Amino acid sequence: MADVPGLIEGAAEGAGLGLRFLKHLTRTRLLFHVVDVAPFDESDPAEAARAIAEELEQFSPALSERPRWLVLNKCDQLLEDEQQAILDDVVERLEWEGPVFAISASERQGTDELAKAVMNWLEERELRMQEDEEYAAEVAELDRRIEEEARAHIQELDDRKARRKAGISDDEDDDFDDEDDEDGPEIIYVR
Repeated sequence: MADVPGLIEGAAEGAGLGLRFLKHLTRTRLLFHVVDVAPFDESDPAEAARAIAEELEQFSPALSERPRWLVLNKCDQLLEDEQQAILDDVVERLEWEGPVFAISASERQGTDELAKAVMNWLEERELRMQEDEEYAAEVAELDRRIEEEARAHIQELDDRKARRKAGISDDEDDDFDDEDDEDGPEIIYVR
């Protein structure tokens, strides 16, 4: 699992810690868009999800092809008589076609169902990969494309960073975050 808090608009171009997070998403099998439906800053939940989807697409078009689920969080913060209408509105505006889960992480509402659905999905995926060579090949090809696109994107940003340090700048580099990508939390991968 990879939690990517702080994935912000511009992450694919190195803003914030986004590039660090995006690199780690290349190793995932399933992506969740966890969206607060009652954000403290009163931002638009659908626009927040759309911005993240666009960052995924910019970083790696193949990564955006990974299975994705929409997880609408903080549902306990909505008035009961308005809850379903708000959830439906977010799903409709996103034109979401995949699974949707309404949860409250703090109240543990809907989280068991989500965890069970993930486990079932992972087990079914593993079984299908063992039984269906064509499906396994498709998954392997998607993995290869994601890795290739991620490496190319990171190399492009590294090249831009090197040009900038050398005093060679172009207009695209003006907003580039010069942050060293090697600092930060230690990431441990487990199979």
